[in-house]
Amino acid sequence: MESPSPMTSSATITQRDQLMVEMKVAEIYHLFASLPHHAQTLMLELQRDNHVEFLTKGLKQLGPNYGVLDANRPWLCYWILHSIALLGDFIDCKLENDTVDFLNRCQLPHLATTYAAVNSLITLGGERALSSINREKLHGFLLRMKDPSGGFRTKIRRSSAIEVDLTWVLNRRTSYVKINVVVSDYSYMPKIAEAARVVWLFLLCSMSLADLSLHLVLRSWLGLYLCLPQLPTISFPCGEMDVRACYTAISVASVLDILDYELVQNVGNYILSCQTYEGGIAGEPGSEAHGGYTFCGLATMILINEVERLDLPSLLEWVVFRQGVECGFQGRINKLVDGCYSFWQGGACALMQRLHSVVVGQLHAKVKKTVENTDSIQTPNLSDLENVPGASSTGSGGMPITDSVLKLSDIGFSFIKEQIELDPLFHSIALQQYILLCSQVQDGGFRDKPGKQRDHYHTCYCLSGLSVSQHCWSKDVDCSPLPKAIFGPYSNLLERTHPLFNIVLDRYHEAHDFFSGQ
Repeated sequence: MESPSPMTSSATITQRDQLMVEMKVAEIYHLFASLPHHAQTLMLELQRDNHVEFLTKGLKQLGPNYGVLDANRPWLCYWILHSIALLGDFIDCKLENDTVDFLNRCQLPHLATTYAAVNSLITLGGERALSSINREKLHGFLLRMKDPSGGFRTKIRRSSAIEVDLTWVLNRRTSYVKINVVVSDYSYMPKIAEAARVVWLFLLCSMSLADLSLHLVLRSWLGLYLCLPQLPTISFPCGEMDVRACYTAISVASVLDILDYELVQNVGNYILSCQTYEGGIAGEPGSEAHGGYTFCGLATMILINEVERLDLPSLLEWVVFRQGVECGFQGRINKLVDGCYSFWQGGACALMQRLHSVVVGQLHAKVKKTVENTDSIQTPNLSDLENVPGASSTGSGGMPITDSVLKLSDIGFSFIKEQIELDPLFHSIALQQYILLCSQVQDGGFRDKPGKQRDHYHTCYCLSGLSVSQHCWSKDVDCSPLPKAIFGPYSNLLERTHPLFNIVLDRYHEAHDFFSGQ
């Protein structure tokens, strides 16, 4: 039975939306192909000055429409600062000092905004910004966010040690009080028991009274009795627990050189439980594989030296098939292309490009198992797989054993130093084409897809994906890419970003030297 055409009335909303996006993208590509060469060059040019102007303006003042992002202001700082750094530009000293002061005043902790604030300060660089991070307290915060399952909670909730809810039920013949007490600190249980006895005696004495005011007195007294001012406010982790929280915690700990085995314990088990039958990684166990969570999960497993526990061949297959006919990436199966996945999916491909030895090793193991279990099928020559460079050159954590990793915080540094032996695992030129022609706004900024508005989030991750797609052809981290790796003029070349942390590489090295020397 044939699938319904997207033009028919029986087409689903997903099919119709997909067709509309494809038509808009095709229109842009057809226009580009019809232009003379000099006009094509202008259309492909990265509008650096306009992007910097758009970003700098956003760092100084945002309009009222951004009020919904009030709780995400550290994220806005990161998106803007990282974008400016990728473009090879800087902000002035006054704006830099104002940004450091602002980030140091953000005192309602959340794992995601902690990641954004730390990355922002590292991107600013310099003694003042880096020394403003209290690593000891931050390590304690990360430990408090740790869940016994191995995951991390995202935020801290503060509340009184005892919360009281009194419900009164009155009718003609009887009246009674229902007392709900939520205890966050069980050391107050004796006090609650004493209060219950007093309430019981009080109600016995007032049973014959119909005066509601007496009961209101009781209500007021009991509330005061249980919620005395001296009762402390306690803190406990709450909020969602997902792969993003794991990544933000581990990434921050790694880049600040405070990553230890207490933080790492069981994290790998939690992320492994989130890898789906599709191959990608979901936000939490039982959910659908998602591009953002796949990057977060993969990067985390690399940073804790447990990446070989993932099914990497399946993960790679899932990621590369997310690049569609539009040339950009989608975040999930049957979803629309989105410019931000230029980094989330493209970055995952860049990480996998450096894990070729682990991938080949897992493929070798799968083939060997198939050979052992099946006698009738034709299989590849195992000796051919064994001769693939790096097929058996990894240690227990998936990192090449040629580099001796002395501590967990060194993994991110060692990872980027390894030479790349494979070509890109995705169509990097096609991705650059989508970013420059379909996501770039000529007046400055980037957007999700044609027809959408520009914003700082998509500007950050479109530029990050553009950087990854340009530099993924370089075999050595210290080498600049050849002109053939750049779509459009060579002046489009961006700064290299660290694929694990998404921090411009020279800023990462400055931070690594600063914190490892303390």
